[in-house]
Amino acid sequence: MAKMLYSATMSLDGFIAGAGGDMSWLTEHLGPNPLVDELIGDIGALLVGNRTFRGDDPHKGRPGEGKPFGGGWDGPQFVLTHHAPDTPIPGVTFVGDVHTAVKAAKDAAGDKYVNVLGAETARQCLEAGLLDEILVLIAPVLLGDGVRLFDHPGGTKVKLERLSLSGVPTATNLWFRVVG
Repeated sequence: MAKMLYSATMSLDGFIAGAGGDMSWLTEHLGPNPLVDELIGDIGALLVGNRTFRGDDPHKGRPGEGKPFGGGWDGPQFVLTHHAPDTPIPGVTFVGDVHTAVKAAKDAAGDKYVNVLGAETARQCLEAGLLDEILVLIAPVLLGDGVRLFDHPGGTKVKLERLSLSGVPTATNLWFRVVG
């Protein structure tokens, strides 16, 4: 059965996107990472937030622009949104609620991961008790403003258990299991 994994590259000060959703900061941190290379083969489907799906692309101007993981992954994508486009997009299903989106993505992923992309979508999955693991690649940079990895106004405590710690020059990889 598929597991739900939230993965993101984050600045040391906790942002996965810069001010206004800017992702250009990430481009210089997209270097080789064996953990990510291996993970891509274990992803069966993507669950993507609308802001992430329609947002800035760190691969802008590169051959993989507009494709998941810069073209390194291909498969079914499920976008969580209340505003589906009028024109269908091949390989992309637009879903209006988190439970339906997670079920569809898990069914499509089989025994592989559903990779959650987008802070708001990950927060919704976490609050609904649907998120199994979190992989954070910490980039050696401070952004000072932007979209946080996890934001819950008023605060909340989510217990995590570290599964692994590794690193490459462009990032420190931290993999966690969601405990509760």
